[in-house]
Amino acid sequence: MSTQSKPFITPEQYLEIERNAEYKSEYLNGEMFAMAGGSGPHNQICSNVNRDLNQQLRQRPCIVYTSDMQVQVSTTGLYTYPDACVVCGKARFLDEREQTLLNPTLIIEVLSPSTEAYNRGRKFEHYKTIESLAQYLLVSSDHMYLDLFTRQPNGEWLLSSASAPSDSLELTSIQCRLVVDDIYEKVEF
Repeated sequence: MSTQSKPFITPEQYLEIERNAEYKSEYLNGEMFAMAGGSGPHNQICSNVNRDLNQQLRQRPCIVYTSDMQVQVSTTGLYTYPDACVVCGKARFLDEREQTLLNPTLIIEVLSPSTEAYNRGRKFEHYKTIESLAQYLLVSSDHMYLDLFTRQPNGEWLLSSASAPSDSLELTSIQCRLVVDDIYEKVEF
């Protein structure tokens, strides 16, 4: 019985393939991984989060990026597409195409049953190595529940959670506040 191994792809090859691809893929250690599309609730939550953050950041030097912005974790080599991310201050990119962000301040992932373990575990391990990252927000797509991880001065991550419709979380890294009920507006479980 023979097994065929996948060919090793360099980061440069991946970026060239990805720029011309119909569908988005993550990259790590020479391999590309296709990303699944989001459900109706997933997409509505992403829209609501982007709406609320853009509204609050209108007059500030911060930019909200949607899931079309790729993020590179320089220390580990992961290239990925968070559901949303924010940069306060000057955004730094991999190259002049400005398609791969290097310095997010906040990363947001909307969880699905198939991605939750990865986003909470291995992916968060990668994200923790991004020097500019101050907060990481996880949003459940199958019930009202938010987990916000905030980097402390000693490098540890503090967890805050919210689940009641009137609860809110302070995104201190970007001076914004998200209300649970607003994030889940028009979402049916």
